Amino acid sequence: MQLSNEDNLRLNVLLAQPLQAVRINESTMTVHALTDKGEAKVRLNPTARDEQYLRWVRELLSMKVTGSPGGYPIFLKRWTRMGHARNNLAQMLLLGEPEAVAAVVYTPGLSHDIARRAWWASPSSTNARCLLENPEVVNGELGKELTAYLLEFLPFEEVQLDVVDTVRLCLQGELVSAEEREKLWSRAKRKNPFYIGFLHADAAYIPLPDKPHRQHADVSAQLAALIETSNPYANAFASTLSNTGQNWLRALQLAMEKPVDQEVVISLFIAISKRFPLPLPERRGVRELSSALQRAEQFCHSDDCPAEVKAVRDTLNPATLPLFKAMLILAQMGEDSLIPYFGGNDSVGSVMRKRLEPLTQPLLAQTTLLLK
Repeated sequence: MQLSNEDNLRLNVLLAQPLQAVRINESTMTVHALTDKGEAKVRLNPTARDEQYLRWVRELLSMKVTGSPGGYPIFLKRWTRMGHARNNLAQMLLLGEPEAVAAVVYTPGLSHDIARRAWWASPSSTNARCLLENPEVVNGELGKELTAYLLEFLPFEEVQLDVVDTVRLCLQGELVSAEEREKLWSRAKRKNPFYIGFLHADAAYIPLPDKPHRQHADVSAQLAALIETSNPYANAFASTLSNTGQNWLRALQLAMEKPVDQEVVISLFIAISKRFPLPLPERRGVRELSSALQRAEQFCHSDDCPAEVKAVRDTLNPATLPLFKAMLILAQMGEDSLIPYFGGNDSVGSVMRKRLEPLTQPLLAQTTLLLK
């Protein structure tokens, strides 16, 4: 290591005080540090190529923080991004390594304080989305800061699945106002992935007229006793016919009109499976639509069905059974329902939508029935 005497001295002085995080601006060759008193920085005076010099700087940081010049093992990138880095999170934020920060950001159950430091160390849209997966961050002061950052960057987001996730994450809790939700919804008319973000969020946030199904009151009265005992099928059916449930179905119809790529469609079907958390054997959805149709028919007209389903069916007015059947069909959809259509191809746009019609058209018919 051949740091200039000036840099060596100033970095050692910097590292002698309690630090919360360190980041390195490679374009300006500046080391920034977050301290209890604010931000400090050291402008570097390289004595070698910038890349080599920054390696020496990081070796010094690692030696002071961990006692070893090895730095953060980049080869562990994939492993740590899967959320397996749990120990010494505070130390990892002092290494000046973006991948070390990413490893911290991907750690489940991150405290708000560590999240705040990580965000300072490496502010990016990817890190902001990851941090907003953490309820403690969503409920803390950092949540609204991250949301504002993502919304400002959203018009320039090129990856469509990232658009879905940004909308989904920003619609958590009270991160955005009702006015901002309206603006996001209006943008969905021009950009389909926005609708899918709303499907993942609380259905109460879908800004459509609150109008329940005309049979909602009667169904709720018929199923009152079963709802009281938390029958999942009774709860799901009553919720589907409620004002928020009807708005969710309207949003689903809009989302299914012109999805843009396969990742977005997969996210859409994951949203469907999350909307109907019923105790069915295929948690990721049935692989064949015919299987869903057959099971729904069996549940509505045969005694060979779960007791919880039979209790709902026997309580409902027979005229309402077609609606219950339609819900059961939708409830069996999930990520795996797309395997017959996406397996072995990478189609997008209109070609992809054409391939999906044998699945999407019957599902649209079920949503239309539930909205009548």
